[in-house]
Amino acid sequence: MTQKANILLVDDREENLIALEAALTSLDQNLVRASSGEEALKHLLGTDFAVILLDVVMPGMDGFETAAHIKQREKTKDVPIIFLTAQEVDRHEVFRGYASRAVDYLLKPFDPWVLRSKVEVFVELHQLKAQMREQARSLQRDLGQETGEPGKVLAERLEHRSRQVQSDLAALREHIVAHYQDSDQPLVDGVRRLDRSVGQLSTLVDTLHGPA
Repeated sequence: MTQKANILLVDDREENLIALEAALTSLDQNLVRASSGEEALKHLLGTDFAVILLDVVMPGMDGFETAAHIKQREKTKDVPIIFLTAQEVDRHEVFRGYASRAVDYLLKPFDPWVLRSKVEVFVELHQLKAQMREQARSLQRDLGQETGEPGKVLAERLEHRSRQVQSDLAALREHIVAHYQDSDQPLVDGVRRLDRSVGQLSTLVDTLHGPA
């Protein structure tokens, strides 16, 4: 039986949290509330999340600051973030979010069907990754430590190369944020696609590498 995924809902307004829960309850996953960026970071210390729905405008630590902290932590840097905002998103905000590696924006009031569909994709991806990790553990047990050694060396080389690609992509992302022009939208979209592909590569490398 597939384990339920955890979904973190972050908003300082009670009515918005209720609306998010109402939209997502049919997914039958674990919905975890946080009413501030600080509370969200506390939840992330001990719980694995499939996706984070993060309000942009909050008192104290806003959504962008919260996202920056999330992405700085090794354990949570790859957790997808969907920003929620009641304000019209201008270009500056879009690229603040892009620099934070958020995967999407949704404007309030949001369409419950659209929100549910987006979240469901990340839940399924999260559960697929968990299955891949379990299969890797099972394969390691079947092969044994001796026969698994060559695969371990290959995985370490792939991991090193994957980190180099991620570093180059991060530098390219920062360059786009600094020098973006409206006419460069195809380039931005291309980098977003590349970002997703690199994320998939990282998952495969982690699976090959097996549990620590």
